[in-house]
Amino acid sequence: MTPNAPLLFFDSGVGGLSVLAPTRALLPNAPIVYAADSAGFPYGPRSEAEIAARVPALLGRLVERFRPRLVVIACNTASTIALDVVRAALDLPVVGTVPAIKPAAERSQTRVIGVLGTAATVRQPYVDDLAARFASDCTVLRHGSAELVALAEAKLIGEPVAIDAVLTAIRPLLDQPGGDAIDVVVLACTHFPLLADELTIAMPGVSFVDGGPGIARRIAHLTRDQPWPDAPTPGLAVFTDPPPAALAASLARYGLDRTLSL
Repeated sequence: MTPNAPLLFFDSGVGGLSVLAPTRALLPNAPIVYAADSAGFPYGPRSEAEIAARVPALLGRLVERFRPRLVVIACNTASTIALDVVRAALDLPVVGTVPAIKPAAERSQTRVIGVLGTAATVRQPYVDDLAARFASDCTVLRHGSAELVALAEAKLIGEPVAIDAVLTAIRPLLDQPGGDAIDVVVLACTHFPLLADELTIAMPGVSFVDGGPGIARRIAHLTRDQPWPDAPTPGLAVFTDPPPAALAASLARYGLDRTLSL
């Protein structure tokens, strides 16, 4: 293992930055390659078959090119559908993104939990299994929102996000029977923590949990005792379609000072 071998983060868009941020806090000198499948974005409306075929093939090419020490699928949709296939195909550690239903159940007082994700994520049997194992005494309400994904992407290129737009996007979750009793919401899409301020205003009194900090701790554990550079290095953001120029400032805030379009 060479010190310059990077961590490779993968998402359909910029959502995985919410996983990169806590990882940077724990491993500030880690070389980073952040890959966004902008040509395939968004994943939420895509079929399971499309995602299961696209993600392993693309990650295989990225691993061959950048030779990472570890891959992070920083996308709930890709993880819930393609994680097992990716792990079988790649000969290196692969960390997925799991909806944080267990910590949400531990925190909830009303025993009514909301799960906000993409349509593809919230319908997965994997989410059923997590709810049965860790929240069996809770009512778990779900909603898949493509609108919130779009709002997060817009925020990262500097566009204002109206609270009314956030409220409209989450209304189908709150309008379900029992929705008025939700006290904890699982942000089961890595895009959604990027809207933490707006969601807090839109849902006062509700707490939010996401998998980012836990994933960062897992990455730090798997790479313990490995060598790192002596100082931080500029990160690389890779896109399968050219990104908007307005995204550069946000990428730089996450330490991604260089960009490359495949």
